[in-house]
Amino acid sequence: MTASAPAWSAEGHGDRADAWDWLAFGLAVFIVLIYSQGWIVPLFGTTIDAASSGTVRNVYLPAYGAGVVLLAMTPGATFQALIRQPFLLILMAIVVLSTVWSIAPDQTIRRIVAISATTLGGVVLATRFRWSTLAEVLAVANALLVIGSFAMALLAPKLGIMHELFPGAWRGLWTEKNGLGGDMAIAFSIFAAAAMLNPRRALLWWLFAGLALALVLLSTSKTSLVSLILGAGAVAFIWTARRGPVSGVAATWAAVLAALLLAAFLLFASDVFLELLGKDATLTGRTKIWAAAEHQAALRPWTGYGYAAVWDDESGWGPLAWITKEAGFKAGHAHNSWLEQWLGLGYGGLLAWGLFYLQTMGAAVVSVFRKPGAYLALPFLVVYSLMTLTESVAVSYNDLRWVIFVALAVKLGWSGRD
Repeated sequence: MTASAPAWSAEGHGDRADAWDWLAFGLAVFIVLIYSQGWIVPLFGTTIDAASSGTVRNVYLPAYGAGVVLLAMTPGATFQALIRQPFLLILMAIVVLSTVWSIAPDQTIRRIVAISATTLGGVVLATRFRWSTLAEVLAVANALLVIGSFAMALLAPKLGIMHELFPGAWRGLWTEKNGLGGDMAIAFSIFAAAAMLNPRRALLWWLFAGLALALVLLSTSKTSLVSLILGAGAVAFIWTARRGPVSGVAATWAAVLAALLLAAFLLFASDVFLELLGKDATLTGRTKIWAAAEHQAALRPWTGYGYAAVWDDESGWGPLAWITKEAGFKAGHAHNSWLEQWLGLGYGGLLAWGLFYLQTMGAAVVSVFRKPGAYLALPFLVVYSLMTLTESVAVSYNDLRWVIFVALAVKLGWSGRD
C-alpha cells in the first residue's frame, strides 16, 4: 500500500481500490451495522412484541448472506485462519452437539444457525482486511451509530431519551441507557485505534472518539465510563510501550502495578467501588441471578441444558422457573459470560470458551510489541473482559461484540494479512 492510498484500497490488488475492495468494505460495514442492533428502536420502538420478533430475526438474514459473500471472496485464507483456532472450532462443535441434550432442541437448532452465521461474520472480517482497514470498517459503522444516536435523542427525544426509569438519560439507538453507554465505550476504543492506524484520517476519528465520550456521559452510565477509561488507558499503554525498549519496560511494569492496585481496590474496598458506580451490593440483582443459575448448572454440570435453551423456557418446571423463583424476578440471561457457558454447554463448553479467551488475550498482549493491530485488539479486549463479568456477551448470536471478539481472535492468530 502506498502512503497516498485509502486504508481499504490495497487488499491484495495493488495500491488502488477496485470494485471488489469497495464491495467488501461496504458489505463489512453492513454486517457491523446489522449486528449492532442499532436499527431495532428506530424500526420497532423500545419494546418488541411477539408479532415483531419474527420480523426482527429476519432482518439478520441479509447479514448472514453478506458473510457468505465475503467468505466466497477469500475461501482459502478463511480456511487457513480457522485451522489456527482449535479452541473456537471445539467450542462451536460443542454448541452443535448440545442439541443432543438440549431441553429445547428446536430452539437450539435454530440458534445454532444464528451463532454460526454470527461467528462466520467475525472470521471473514479478520481474513478479508488488514488491521488498518478492519479498524476503519468498524469505525465507519460506529460513526453512523454515533450520528444516529445524536439524531434520535435530538429529533425524536421520546425514543432517544429515557423518561420513566432514569429520566433524562440518553439511550440513542438502543432500548436503554446502558446499551448506548456500553456500545459507545467500545466505539471510543475503535475510533482511537482507527486514528492510530490511519494517520491521514486521525483528526476525523479522534473527533468521533470525542463524540462517543460525550454519548457515554449523556447516557449517565458510570460502568460504561469506567470501561471507556480502561480502554483509553490501554491505548496509552500501547503507544508508550511501542516507543522503545526502555519505555516498553516502564509501561509494562506500570500496567502490572496498576492492575494489582485495581485488584486490591476491588478486593478490599468493593463497597466503595460499587458506590462510585451507583450499584448496590447485589449489582442490581445480578448476584441473585448468579446464585440461582449456579444452582441449576450444578444439577447438570457436564452437559448443561443446551445452547440458548434456558432463557425462553416457558414450561414452568425447567431451570428458568427455578432461577426466577430463587432470584425473585425473571432474567433474560445469566449476566455473566462464564456462567452462561456452564449453564448451556457444561464443563466442556466452559473450558473451550476459557481456553479460546486466554489464547486471544495472550496473543493481544504479545501483539503490543509485534503488531500494529494491538491498538485495535487490546483496548477492545480490556473493555470486553469487563463486560464478560456482568453480561452474557460470549458465544452470543446476532451480537456485534461476539463478532468483533472472533474477528480479533482470528486476526491475532493469523499473519496472512497485517
